[in-house]
Amino acid sequence: MKQILAWYTRYFTVWVVSFGILAYLFPAPFLVLQPGMNSFFALTVFGIGAALELEDFKRIVQAPWPVVVGSAAQFMIMPLGAYGVGRLLHLPDALVVGLVLTGAAPGAMASNVMSYIAKADVAYSVSLTTVSTLLCPILTPGLTLLLAGARMDVSFLAMFLSVIKTVVAPLLLGLWVKYKFKGTIERILPVFPAISATFIVFICSMVIAMNRDYLASMTVVVLAACLILNVYGMVGGYGVGMLFRMNQQRRRTLAIEIGMQNAGLGVVLALNHLEKKSAVPAAIFVFVCILTASLLAAWWQRHDAAGDRLPEKASV
Repeated sequence: MKQILAWYTRYFTVWVVSFGILAYLFPAPFLVLQPGMNSFFALTVFGIGAALELEDFKRIVQAPWPVVVGSAAQFMIMPLGAYGVGRLLHLPDALVVGLVLTGAAPGAMASNVMSYIAKADVAYSVSLTTVSTLLCPILTPGLTLLLAGARMDVSFLAMFLSVIKTVVAPLLLGLWVKYKFKGTIERILPVFPAISATFIVFICSMVIAMNRDYLASMTVVVLAACLILNVYGMVGGYGVGMLFRMNQQRRRTLAIEIGMQNAGLGVVLALNHLEKKSAVPAAIFVFVCILTASLLAAWWQRHDAAGDRLPEKASV
């Protein structure tokens, strides 16, 4: 059973693309999923909370500086980049706001898996994802309002409460359940990544089904915007690692962590608080970032990072 679940999760990119195409061609069945969207996402985050360990938080306290650098880069590079790409490509207001919201989202949990494949620093990746997820109730709506509030009515309070309900509460509940029923949770832990992958596939497919007609005329532009933002984030993340003289493993981690966003959260927030068109960039970004990160991780996997480590005193 574990092997089947691992195989299913490993081919997440294939399921996202396949079901996205199906949703575009046959939208009706996927529209049925809309009422369960918030529940799907909350269950995904619950699974993430249940998978976290106390050691993940200890690492942050013991070595905070690299996490501070990475988190600051995360919430500066991507939101500003998203706004710049939106202006550069003259996107409609709804898409600019959606792209900024995507850029202001926390790091994707899938980045931890990609970091493992890329022979990067997985512990650092988990720390960055955890911190950005805990910061996102303030920073995600705040940055969206700051950068894109003039283009569309963005309610900070409503979005803040949404993130608390769909991210923070399920995450803390998952941590509590893990603490209270550790033996049981550890036995079923392999199921959680597969469940998370399934729900993200559902959410992205639903957005494509909802915006099918709009996508017919905007697919190339939105794809270009998401690809530019994604590559910019990866290059920027790697550059920050070089600037702060981090070792090769952490540079790889930053490239993947910053280039990949929790676009599922962007979809949920856009559909709950903005126009449905604003959810399109987030849904497309899932396709793009999973695909590029998979290719980059596969390439890095064949090139060992261990030989390019700086002396311990020189690395962050």
